[in-house]
Amino acid sequence: MYFLDVTAWTVQNLVIRIVAAFILGALIGIDRGAKRRGGGARTDAAVCVGAAVVMMTGQYMEIRYPGASDMARMASQVVSGVGFLGAGSILVTGHQVKGLTSAASIWICACVGLAVGIGFLDGAIAATGILLTGLHILPWAEEKIYRHSRYVILYIEAVEGGVTAELLRRFREDGCKVDVFEVDRSGTEMRSLTITTTIRIPSGQNKEAYIESLMEVIGILSIDSM
Repeated sequence: MYFLDVTAWTVQNLVIRIVAAFILGALIGIDRGAKRRGGGARTDAAVCVGAAVVMMTGQYMEIRYPGASDMARMASQVVSGVGFLGAGSILVTGHQVKGLTSAASIWICACVGLAVGIGFLDGAIAATGILLTGLHILPWAEEKIYRHSRYVILYIEAVEGGVTAELLRRFREDGCKVDVFEVDRSGTEMRSLTITTTIRIPSGQNKEAYIESLMEVIGILSIDSM
């Protein structure tokens, strides 16, 4: 039994579904827009309403022409199609990938719209509420966890000449655990290379001070950390 039953095929319920899809999509978009992220209220609301209309159209076809509509297939096409829209909000700048959360929010707007369009308003509202709550709580929780994490990702610009061996020796002597160590020699500068490594700094070591001390290794030009 539904708390908000809008499954019946009536004009009133159809209007409620469209309005609900617009509001839920806009709420998700406002959260992203307030943080100056990709997507925004208009984009997310449009995606949500569009997905709802697809499901409503499928339901209408099933009523008028029984057996002519496959709503499950229509829903899957919406979900896969929105993936291309979400991909447009992902940007790769240097060593960072931005826009993943915005892309995910666009995708979930489509899912919420599908739920609203088929009349599952309870599930759509619950999903939106949980999502918005999580988007506000998780950044705080992540900051707390990452602050105490001993793992760090380093992006090191260096020049050829034994710097990789020296860096690995330094990690070994300092008791650092090396999880990832990748070397890219496709830099534009002659004899330049980029090292991407994930290490675990031993307890008792100050992370910022230790990273700064790595500049003492001959051949290292710059270090960025995450």
